[in-house]
This record gives sequence, structure tokens and C-alpha cells, in this order.
Amino acid sequence: MRKRSLVTDVVLPVVIIIAGFAVLSPLSDLVASRRPQLPESYNDTDLFVKGRDIKGFLLGTDSLVADWYWMRSLQYIGNKLVNSTEDVRLDDLRYLNPRLLYPMLDSATDLDPHFIAPYTYGAMVLPAIDADQAITLTKKGIANNPKEWRLYQHLGYIYWRAKEYPQAAETYDIGSKIDGAAPFMKMMAASMRTEGGSRTTARAIYQEMYDNAPDEAVKKTAESRLQELKWFDERDAIDEKLADAKARTGECPQRLGEITSALLTVTLPDGDFSVNAHGDLVDPTGTPYLLDRTECRVAIDRKTSKLPLETK
Repeated sequence: MRKRSLVTDVVLPVVIIIAGFAVLSPLSDLVASRRPQLPESYNDTDLFVKGRDIKGFLLGTDSLVADWYWMRSLQYIGNKLVNSTEDVRLDDLRYLNPRLLYPMLDSATDLDPHFIAPYTYGAMVLPAIDADQAITLTKKGIANNPKEWRLYQHLGYIYWRAKEYPQAAETYDIGSKIDGAAPFMKMMAASMRTEGGSRTTARAIYQEMYDNAPDEAVKKTAESRLQELKWFDERDAIDEKLADAKARTGECPQRLGEITSALLTVTLPDGDFSVNAHGDLVDPTGTPYLLDRTECRVAIDRKTSKLPLETK
């Protein structure tokens, strides 16, 4: 009798819940595929179920469902990027209209407040969508996990992105006092007060994120940021040598290969210039640079480069 009660009262409901969530994803995809074409602002349907509404009713499977929301948030942004016809702009993802990202991450952390990955991903991506949402989610993480010093690192990063350097410094400083905090936190607190907007500070932030990323999504974002910074440094050095060559000869070089030897004398913060098997100068993703002779400046091959196409 007890065995029958266990099966009917506990095991069966859990199986039904798990099966329901397993079916929900392909069912949602099927519904989406049969929807009529709508304007971009209507492309996302609201979440049918939010984490806070079902918390406590999942018979111990809260963490499992939280993981489902988390995985869906990764797929959501990935699909947005794949389907977008615009250039990738890491500093501003609002053109993707990703209005469901925050509700998904919020639901995941409602169901499992100690699930750090959604907080981390939100801190990396949400600042390019809505800084207030990024701050709200990260502060929620800190309230639920006050001993997790990395959440202070994430909050400091958000303030840094917003150029709120005093608040970033204070946040890094608070986090640095938590047991086990990396020396990096104290260093960043000082850097925010002296050179908050420098590329040196940015490089240190993203390198630390890359080295200690908790998952591939965060690691890939940090890697893209590091490639972007390397491009900025290389661009400045190449443009300077092009200007020198033009000043000497009165015209812009015909090709970038003419200044390669001059570039060998340049010391970059993050390694030397790279060339491919043909001797062409290549960007940090391995795509040959182009020469804009009209402006006499180096350019990215926007058709083939995987570099985030920022212009600053």
C-alpha cells in the first residue's frame, strides 16, 4: 500500500512535470513556426509560466526547472543573433529586441536563488540591453548569496560599463573584503579611481572573466571583448604607420604589406601583429585586414570577419 502511495503521490506527479517541460520547448517551436508574420516588436510571446508563480509546486524539481529556464535563455539570445541580418554590436543589443531575456533569467533565479550562472550571464549581456535590469538581477544575486564575491565583481563590471566609476570602485572594494576574494578585486577598486575608462582596465576585466568563466557562454563573450580590444590597439598602430608613410611619399600605400616591416617595431599591449600564410596582416579572428585608400586607414572585412563590428 505504501509503495502504491509513493508511486501515485510523488513519482507520478514528478514525471508528469518533467515530461511537460520536455514537451513545452518543441511545442513552442511548432507554434512559433505556424504563426503569421508579425512586426519585430511582436515576435516574442510572453512567458506562459514565470518562476515565481510555480515555485513551491514542483515537488522538489525547482532546480531542474530553473536549469530549463537558464538553457532557454541561452538559446533565446543565440537564435536572435543567428537570425539577425544586422552586424553584431556587443555594446548595444537592443536591436535584437530581446525582451524575454530578463524574465527568463529572473524566473531561473526565483526557482533557484543560489544558481550563480544566470546571474553571471545576465551581468555580461543585460548591460547591452537594459542596465537597470542588469543591476536588479545582480543585486538579487548578492542578496541571495552574500558570500559570493564574484557577484560583486559582476556588479562592479555593470557600473564600469555605465561609466559610473565611483560606484564601481565601491562595489569592487566591498567584494574584495569577502573571504576568498581574488586580489583582482582590490586592484580593480584602485583602477576605477584612477583610470576607469582606459583600455588597460577593460583588458584586465575581460581577461579575468575569460580565465575564470563559469560556462562557455560567458567565456565566449569575454573572448569577443578581448578580440575587440586587440583590434582597437592594432587599428591605432596601423593607422599611425599609414599616416607616416603618406607623409613621406605624399600618397597612401597601395597595400598594407608596404608597412609590415614598420609594424614589427610596434609593441602592443596584448601580443604582436599576426599574418596568415600569404603574409597578409590579419585581424584578431584571423581575417585579413583591408586598406581603405580613400581615408588611408585600415578596415575590417565585414563580410567574413568574426570580429564584433564596433567603431569606437
